[in-house]
Amino acid sequence: MARDLFHQSVKEALVKDGWLVTHDPYRIRDDDFGFNYEVDLGAERVIAAQKNTELIAVEIKSFTKASITYEFHTALGQYMTYLAGLEETEPARQLFLAIPDFIYWQLPKQILFLIERYQLRIIVYEPELNIIIQWKR
Repeated sequence: MARDLFHQSVKEALVKDGWLVTHDPYRIRDDDFGFNYEVDLGAERVIAAQKNTELIAVEIKSFTKASITYEFHTALGQYMTYLAGLEETEPARQLFLAIPDFIYWQLPKQILFLIERYQLRIIVYEPELNIIIQWKR
């Protein structure tokens, strides 16, 4: 599996944010449904006050092509496919799409509408500082 340009940056940002990266990549497999996918990362974090563990899977996108819209459509397709797989195999794990901050701030209205419409969970990251700027749940 080819890694995204900012794979390591997002991985380090998650660790800085208190996450333990448990899978690199995170595999979704269910023979009954024919799922056999690899999401970029799997991570967990213990929530001390609740004594629970929060589980996530993160699909990282670098948006290196000329068309942000085209790349987002591809990412949306992956996101929906992985989400269906997670709902069947590990429904407690939340899926996030990681987008670099310099791309997120210039997303067109139609893409922001789709993010809201389909309730995509987004991580906005800063790839040079290896930090998470914002979680959109």
